[in-house]
Amino acid sequence: MPDRYAYLGPPGTFTQQALLSTVGADTELVPMPGVPAVCAAVRDGSVEFGLVPLENSVEGPIPTTTDELVVGQDLQIVREVFLDVTFVLAARRGVALGEVRTVATHPHAEAQVRGWLAANLPEARYTALTSTAEAASRVADGEYDAAVCASIAARNNDLDVLAERIEDSAGAVTRFAVLARPGSPPPATGNDRTSFVVHIRQEQPGALSGVLTELASRSINLTRIESRPWRERIGEYHFILECEGHIADPRVGEALAALHRICADVLFLGSYPRADRANEALPAYATDEVFDEASQWLAQMRGGESTE
Repeated sequence: MPDRYAYLGPPGTFTQQALLSTVGADTELVPMPGVPAVCAAVRDGSVEFGLVPLENSVEGPIPTTTDELVVGQDLQIVREVFLDVTFVLAARRGVALGEVRTVATHPHAEAQVRGWLAANLPEARYTALTSTAEAASRVADGEYDAAVCASIAARNNDLDVLAERIEDSAGAVTRFAVLARPGSPPPATGNDRTSFVVHIRQEQPGALSGVLTELASRSINLTRIESRPWRERIGEYHFILECEGHIADPRVGEALAALHRICADVLFLGSYPRADRANEALPAYATDEVFDEASQWLAQMRGGESTE
């Protein structure tokens, strides 16, 4: 039986584009109305995997996804996917650019084309919807004059493209996460990323500095840090961190064990192959081989063995 993947739908979203770039032709794609629905489908076993947007190079992290990973029932990231994002303005056949009075799209998309809309459609009224594909569908139904969407959504809904590449910042990229139920992470590849969450005790001065020190002292390169409210008490936060390396690497494993000791809680979100670029080269004193050698030396010292 082919794997089933839930994704942020309807068909024609950037999430679907990202998913099609990474799965086989026999994969069953299951569109969902939102990120929480994707996560719920993975958790209850309706699907084996889910694909959700994690962050964008222009707008930053996707809060809904972050909150699902941090405060929802456990999920694990098993893969990441990157997609170059470019937008079109699409309308029903026969509608000219000068006739557009209403524009619909997703808030993250609107933020990335705001300058273009201000320059080219200054009088148009914007409406936020749950996805760019929904915007294209509702334009086709006549609810709005135009949609900011992906070209695939315009084609799916038989819309004319009035303008292409309307994003304000060329080269925008969205990073997506493939989610699964908790289990053994994919094997280490030597070019991996590890994601985890720490909850720091409010009464512990310098706690975040201590977290970063545990990573830096092992030459672990931090690639992302984000804070989200704890929700129970004001002033308390979760910190979502990502670093180079795999939980199977001695230095990463040691760091996570140390964080488990000094933090109120640590939630492991996954170790998985890195998809954007190669990790930074490690200094000679921080390789896994050196960590293994040091552990063996310590074991010999504790056992009273000679190291000569």
